[in-house]
Amino acid sequence: MSSPLDQASVRRVQEALAASGSAARIVALAATARSAAEAAQAIGVPVGAIVKTLVFRAGERALIALVAGDRQCDTLALGRVLGAGADAGDKVRRADADFVRARTGFAIGGVAPVGGTETLAVAIDASLGRFAQVWAAAGHPHCVFPTTLEELVRLTGGSVAPDLGV
Repeated sequence: MSSPLDQASVRRVQEALAASGSAARIVALAATARSAAEAAQAIGVPVGAIVKTLVFRAGERALIALVAGDRQCDTLALGRVLGAGADAGDKVRRADADFVRARTGFAIGGVAPVGGTETLAVAIDASLGRFAQVWAAAGHPHCVFPTTLEELVRLTGGSVAPDLGV
């Protein structure tokens, strides 16, 4: 049986991390990390230390929100930060599984903030800064990698928003 670390999507994430100068190494978990609660339990960290990589759409535009696991994304704030939504004439709404896979190359439950198939606009929940280390999905429901808020900003080019996570 092959390891989840051998999956093409996971290799893509590790290559993106290495190419950006990150020292982070992907960890394969025995338990699934499809949800923030599952990931937190498997890693042994607070739920807020899990980075939820959420994909939204505004018309045909894909938007990424990196939100602490103990928070929900405020779609109005996401639209303001990334110049989408009501002000731009499109409602920001949660993307379906097909849209997520088509625009990121990842399946829901393993969407990583890096290594996607397209470069997308990213907004980052400032509350992730409560933690010295946070954990993000790495392209597979059993794979995660450690990082920091500062590194997420550098890796994704994202904009930090104090009101993104509520």
